[in-house]
Amino acid sequence: MTKIADLRGKTSDQLQEELLNLKKEQFNLRFQKATGQLEKTHRVNEIRKDVARIKSLLNAQKSA
Repeated sequence: MTKIADLRGKTSDQLQEELLNLKKEQFNLRFQKATGQLEKTHRVNEIRKDVARIKSLLNAQKSA
């Protein structure tokens, strides 16, 4: 789980890169769930919340 304070110190490009990595991991987890191989079910919710945190920060930076 990513802390919001850690994310605030990153640039917009770094946040975009982190968002891309999380989206890829989310995609892989969806495939694992569909094939019955998903072991860490809590990770799905963590990633979803991390994506929301990053998007919120990007929107805040854009409007500032």
